[in-house]
Amino acid sequence: MRDSLVQKEPGFITARDLSFAGILHDVKKSGTSLQPIFEAFTNSIEAIKIGVNEGGRDKGKIIISIFSEEKTDQSFEFKSLTIRDNGVGFNDAEFSRFNTFKDSSKGFKNLGSGRVQYVHFFDTTTITSVFCQDENYYEREFVLSKNKYFLNKNAIVNLKHYKISTEEHPYTKVTFSNLLEKSNVYNNLNAVILKDELIKRYLHFFCFNSKLLPKIELKFYVGNILKDSQEISETDIPKFDKKEIVNVFYSKLSYDASKIEILEKKEELEVTSFKVSKNLLDNNDLKLISKGEVVEGTKINLSGISKADNINGNKYLILVSGNFIDERDTNLRGELDIPRKQGSNSFDAFHSETIFIEDIEKSVNDGLLKLYPEIEVIKKKHENDLKELKEMFFIDDDNEVEISFNDDDKRILEKYYEAQAKKEAKIDANIKKSIDRLDDLDTSAPNYEEELEIEINKLVKVIPEQNKRTLSHYVARRKLVLELFQKILDKKLKIQGDDSRNKDESLIHNLLFHQKSTNSYDSDLWIINEDFIYFRGNSEFKLKDLEIRGEKVFKNSFDEEETRYLKSLGENRLIKRPDVLLFPEESKCIIIEFKSPYVNVSSHLTQINTYASLIRNYTNDNFEIKTFFGYLIGEGIEPRDVQAGVTTFEHSYNFDYLYSPSQKVTGFDSKENGSIYTEVIKYSTLLQRAKLRNSIFMERLGIK
Repeated sequence: MRDSLVQKEPGFITARDLSFAGILHDVKKSGTSLQPIFEAFTNSIEAIKIGVNEGGRDKGKIIISIFSEEKTDQSFEFKSLTIRDNGVGFNDAEFSRFNTFKDSSKGFKNLGSGRVQYVHFFDTTTITSVFCQDENYYEREFVLSKNKYFLNKNAIVNLKHYKISTEEHPYTKVTFSNLLEKSNVYNNLNAVILKDELIKRYLHFFCFNSKLLPKIELKFYVGNILKDSQEISETDIPKFDKKEIVNVFYSKLSYDASKIEILEKKEELEVTSFKVSKNLLDNNDLKLISKGEVVEGTKINLSGISKADNINGNKYLILVSGNFIDERDTNLRGELDIPRKQGSNSFDAFHSETIFIEDIEKSVNDGLLKLYPEIEVIKKKHENDLKELKEMFFIDDDNEVEISFNDDDKRILEKYYEAQAKKEAKIDANIKKSIDRLDDLDTSAPNYEEELEIEINKLVKVIPEQNKRTLSHYVARRKLVLELFQKILDKKLKIQGDDSRNKDESLIHNLLFHQKSTNSYDSDLWIINEDFIYFRGNSEFKLKDLEIRGEKVFKNSFDEEETRYLKSLGENRLIKRPDVLLFPEESKCIIIEFKSPYVNVSSHLTQINTYASLIRNYTNDNFEIKTFFGYLIGEGIEPRDVQAGVTTFEHSYNFDYLYSPSQKVTGFDSKENGSIYTEVIKYSTLLQRAKLRNSIFMERLGIK
């Protein structure tokens, strides 16, 4: 949409069919602080290119000058910045395009919203330009701003003058003044920093056009005194590492439209590869080049290496050019007339011989693997990582899921789960159809049994597959928990780096049943016993605070003798905190104690019995708990120490643990005695048991 066509009379250039206040609201300020400079630099590159093409002039020149003032603390305050080029200048055609919002005509990386970024960052942007038109030279000067004076005119451009010029050399100078917001990026800006930023920003373009670059000078002034001068030249640009010609073959739909035929007809493309320091190039990249310009709109990917990979500190920039690409250029910026197989126009494309983007992508990537064997190593690593991820979550192979090396684990899982969700929806729909068809069955019909059997067979096929996927996720989660348990025991977690032994005990406790929790259902106590997750319970609560179904377990008041005992020897026995208490039935209690992997567990053999005694004797009458099961769990277990400490313990040779079949829990003050069964068991033994149970699940599901 055009704001105005060419205007030669001074004054505001107002919008006819749009609101600049609305545009400024929609086109947000860039998060890149130097974006106005990049926009102006892009315009200079484009203006020089047009001037070279039209007038046969030399490579051109761009001068960027930074003006700052030195403050008393030897820091600097940004004042202004100018970019001057000797390109074609703002002739009527270029000025008209500049004043066309979202212009889609051809231009090097010009997004059509650069002027909006000018006014977002600076109160005043002044552009002075001399150009040749109708064999005369003219000067045009205009100012950009979004201050109220401009917006009240529904304009951001004010043409100051348009006149015949005595200058006979085209140029354009852009001056940015009066930052709207204080910025350390600009205050710290100098020639060296700006040079580095420009090289990083325009690396693709510089690499391909290193021998055709205009002369680029950067100057840094302090108080109008030149302090430093830099130049971007061919020597600053990475030199290509390798050049290779690859063949790309045409395709055509067969006569019966049953398949795609690869033809002998081909095109040659030149692949220019650069090894660039990872400090200079953020991502590995593959770009098409059309007539010397990087085509940003056509997406083409490296398939053997992700954007983030680096090899020996280098990233790879791959630029692909050739007559075929040049001939497929269009009038729309950043777009080539090269179809995709999956694109909406692919059917039309097959009516004639064609080359698809995917063909170019495959040919280039195949060629790169031959040029750089080290990429093959990276490729295999990604393939192994994907295989491990699929094995970890029991994901079946699915040819319909397209995985890119640039996909992180989260995106890969999302893709598989999205595909799985579609399949499950289809399964559910088929189940629903079978159930709906039951309404149509006639029990008195001669073929009733046959029709019913058909529907039963359909359900028999789909329901197991649906259940298998659900159970696979269940088993996959358990597998991850077991792997984490193993890492804790092996001290391989980063948090265990300080050698804190108490931390290891806490990690194990929280893995199995989170401390201060009452939600045993979501715990991982199944590692000890499958049934434990179904029992009411709590983790590390004081005895006096225990509740079952909202009712306090321990009494609120005690007689004199009970009080004496509970607080004797300077202790308060009711504030003891068992690691885990579970209540499977009204008269039963499970007591679990975790010990650091580094302590001798035999030193704590009576701890569980003490808890059992307190629960047996000092709880409310509603809780007549007489049967106890104790589990003392650690890693430092010496069987002879255990049996020497408590003689009722016996050794189980099946799974390497000790157990006491029954010990008496004495009832005080005429209370009936209780009993306790106790196991002393290693964490590693629990892990072995749990892994075996999980592997049985996996075998039943047919998972390797």
